[in-house]
Amino acid sequence: MNSMNNLQLGLSYDDVLLVPQYSDIKSRSEICIGANLGNCLELTLPIFSSPMDTVSEAEMCIAMDSIGGSGIVHRYNSIEQQAAIVKESMRKLSNNIGVAVGVSGDYLERASEALQQGATFICVDVAHGHHISMKKALRRLRIMLGDDFHIMAGNVATLDGINDLADWGADSIRCNIGGGSICSTRIQTGHGMPGLQTIFECAQTDRDVSIIADGGIRNSGDIVKAIAAGADAVMCGSLLAGTLESPGETFKDKDGFSWKTYRGMASKEAQIDWKGKYSSFEGVSSRVPCRGSVKDILFDLQKGIRSGLSYTGARNIKEFHSKAKFMKQTNAGNIESNTHITNRAW
Repeated sequence: MNSMNNLQLGLSYDDVLLVPQYSDIKSRSEICIGANLGNCLELTLPIFSSPMDTVSEAEMCIAMDSIGGSGIVHRYNSIEQQAAIVKESMRKLSNNIGVAVGVSGDYLERASEALQQGATFICVDVAHGHHISMKKALRRLRIMLGDDFHIMAGNVATLDGINDLADWGADSIRCNIGGGSICSTRIQTGHGMPGLQTIFECAQTDRDVSIIADGGIRNSGDIVKAIAAGADAVMCGSLLAGTLESPGETFKDKDGFSWKTYRGMASKEAQIDWKGKYSSFEGVSSRVPCRGSVKDILFDLQKGIRSGLSYTGARNIKEFHSKAKFMKQTNAGNIESNTHITNRAW
């Protein structure tokens, strides 16, 4: 039996703050928040849209690319449907578009077709990436795609996980298990690690691999903390859901408010729509308010990230990695960190 004395403390985004430091940055325009993720994948905005059927199809991928980020077309459709989304996007793209594949079944055919349609990288997308099936899939994909094509993979939560996926052939790795707003993996399985702790751990890798913080990102402050902890970019789902560019119909409630569906791909609803049945479910389906164009959200996130780097006096992500300083905060400190005038008894 494992000893209780060896339990590790796991920190989440609300458990820490970054310490403000001396800065000689006079304008946020001096700050570059671009990310070179290796093997021909570069972003000027370090944000990916999550490969979910209520987040990433053609309109989202086009919008992400236009602001400097990148979308990843989800895999919860047929090869033909996925290829059609990539083809529709390619006429309006200037940089990157990713395509998600699994680790079994038609994943090689999906990757081949995506490459023919112009995809610039492949994302091997499974809930538990530190697995023998991932090992086999990455090795077969690397042989098929060659050494000069970017392969993203995940998800993992540990140093062993990121090291193994890098050794198996991944160029960038999605780090976090169970931290998404509609993910119930930790509740259903008891497994996972707090999102920020995952980045602290994975950032200890000595492999030449990029880290993507994936899950639990709620605002630009969380993005800044994730990057400070060692991430090169982040992946967002709920932050981008409910926008004009997210897939799905808009519906109104009895009070006239407009909503869109947002659901985890391991939810019962998504599994039934995708394969006609469900097995173990580790997600939920919900609704989010319609929030206008995703471009407005991305512009606000971009401003917040630039401001975050300026408070540390860092002009780029590499410098931020080396200069950032964290401190723990108490629950009272977290309450103080949030806007709290609405809670005041006048």
